[in-house]
Parts: sequence; C-alpha cells; structure tokens
Amino acid sequence: MGVQQHRRSKARKRQRRAVVMKMEKPNVVTCPQCHEFKQPHRVCPACGYYDGRKVVEVEGK
Repeated sequence: MGVQQHRRSKARKRQRRAVVMKMEKPNVVTCPQCHEFKQPHRVCPACGYYDGRKVVEVEGK
C-alpha cells in the first residue's frame, strides 16, 4: 500500500483539480433559416426550425 511521503499544499491540490474541471465553451453554429446562433443538433430558439422544418411554435418577440 502506498504511503504519502510529503503533504501537498491546498494550492497544489486545487491547481491539479482545476485542469480536470475546466469548462469548455459550447459550440455554436448559425441557423440556416434565421441566421441566429444556436447549438448544433438542437431546435433554434429564435425561429423554432430544425433540419429545415418548423418543429416548435415560437412566441412573438
């Protein structure tokens, strides 16, 4: 069984964990219907279109 040789400081521990838990920015693409930004493979929140057809009715702005 491994035995700890030296205590790691809180800063070193948190720095190591920060690399793993780093958040990535989400991908965005433009909607082919209204040219607003949206996430890929999802219904456009601005116009309600997905894959060239109306899927969701969007309330007025």
